[in-house]
Amino acid sequence: MTEQDDWQREFDLRWADSAEHKEPSARARMLAARWKENPPDPAPFRADPTRARGSRGGSWVSTAVVLGCVAAVIVLLGWAQMRSGY
Repeated sequence: MTEQDDWQREFDLRWADSAEHKEPSARARMLAARWKENPPDPAPFRADPTRARGSRGGSWVSTAVVLGCVAAVIVLLGWAQMRSGY
């Protein structure tokens, strides 16, 4: 590519970016057509709080299991070191 071609390409990009009207993407056009016939149901911004409350109990159980496994490994390593006799 010559320097003139680079300049021409840059000019074309600036010209295209400064366009007042930009055509929507194919997906935007498809969704607009679909929603015109069948609008989507309203969705809340935040998740349902009852669902979040139910998952918190499970997180405590998994935390207890992980901490129990770590404690068991520490005890097992200490017991193995005591048996080896330094």
